[in-house]
Amino acid sequence: MKSIQLHRHDIILLPESARVLIRSFIPLDALRITAIIGRALELTDEEVTEKLAAVHQEFDSRHYDIDALLTAHHAKVLPYIFTQRPLSKPRQLLIGALFSGEYSLESAALFNPSIVPHPDQDGVPEGGLRFIMSLRATGEGHISSIEFRSGIINRNGEITLDPISRFVTLPEIVPNPSYRKRNFVLKLYEMGFNNDYATEVIQPLEANFTRSDLNRSVDTVRSENQANLHELQRTLDCIQWLADSNYELQFPPNLGISERIIFPVSSNESNGIEDARFVLFTEDDGTEIYYATYTAYNGRAILPQFIETHDFINFRILTLNGSAVQNKGMAIFPRRINGRYAMLSRQDDENLFIMFSDNPHFWSDPQILMRPAQVWESVKIGNCGSPIETKAGWLVITHGVGPMRKYCIGAALLDLDDPTKLIGRLQNPLLSAEGNEREGYVPNVVYSCGSMLHDNKIILPYAMSDKATAIVSIDLDEILNSLSPC
Repeated sequence: MKSIQLHRHDIILLPESARVLIRSFIPLDALRITAIIGRALELTDEEVTEKLAAVHQEFDSRHYDIDALLTAHHAKVLPYIFTQRPLSKPRQLLIGALFSGEYSLESAALFNPSIVPHPDQDGVPEGGLRFIMSLRATGEGHISSIEFRSGIINRNGEITLDPISRFVTLPEIVPNPSYRKRNFVLKLYEMGFNNDYATEVIQPLEANFTRSDLNRSVDTVRSENQANLHELQRTLDCIQWLADSNYELQFPPNLGISERIIFPVSSNESNGIEDARFVLFTEDDGTEIYYATYTAYNGRAILPQFIETHDFINFRILTLNGSAVQNKGMAIFPRRINGRYAMLSRQDDENLFIMFSDNPHFWSDPQILMRPAQVWESVKIGNCGSPIETKAGWLVITHGVGPMRKYCIGAALLDLDDPTKLIGRLQNPLLSAEGNEREGYVPNVVYSCGSMLHDNKIILPYAMSDKATAIVSIDLDEILNSLSPC
């Protein structure tokens, strides 16, 4: 069979070590913290001024508003400061600097991209499209975060990326986020905390409640219950953990898209936010929202999570519920099908599954959609992002793992009205690692977390061996004509 023609764009996104943020760098040992603070308190005012000036000279040009970050880190060690005398602002900043450190977000890799239309299409030339690409950035300690890039596809299909800032900025964590009671209760019960203490906490809360509402209810239940303290504490700790795992982020609206970084916040993602699959979702009434699934990793276990945003400025991070929420690679369809949400998933690390739900945050009853068929996918198969709607059916970009743990990208077609029906699939890979693409952190891998359709072309960004990212365009009709009927 004639191979499908790929248009490889002259774009390679390589990891850039100079893109750094400032993180707190606080020892676990309280004695060490007080020892460091003690040395800072022993300095004269003149020494403080001199040492702080050296910090500013070396690091000011690498960050926006470094003083705000140092002030925040000083606040984190405030309980360990053992003097009653007020500290000058310069001494506070120097203490903050002693408990700070730069972190290079993408020093190891910049990979596993997904791509969606940009929410702002103003000023785009006719026939073109502005897009946002998400990327998994990995740095020291193999901690992963989400970065973004933007660009334009012109009417001739050529792609231009917007300039990439050397600055990166973390969002503000909204201090009093809101929660949906039904979803919160579902997850709490799913975790095994369907007991009287949980009921006492949840019952007084409104259908939509805030973190402060929850905290007040938790404090009330704690003060009113003294018996069976172990079970009480376990329940209240779980409620607080669940609340910490559902949070809201907000970036300053004037930040460039490449300056916005979603870095791990909750304990369940302390070792990374992996493989975000973004999709522009259209509700039945025509309203649009961007959804994404990602994998939270704490160094021991994974937890599928969910992102909602309208503008890539304000983000809601949510836990997913249900018996089918247990593995990587979940990808939601871009609209409801027959009134229900649909999701591709991986349940057994071998086959591709599909499931349906009345609630985008609750998933159960998965059924097998595709099993490995060809040698290049005989170890396991999965999706490379959300299905793409075409007149012929739902186009699913897949990945397959074959001999020597080589990852290839393929494609399959599902029925538009009943996506449990597999219409066709490629017998040969659509894309596989070639030449220098084979060399990287994990050799012989091509992988994507999401593509999109524009002007009858599939725009497919893909990772090369878990190191860097490239982009290809593929004619849709050529893919469809190459599918073998199932």
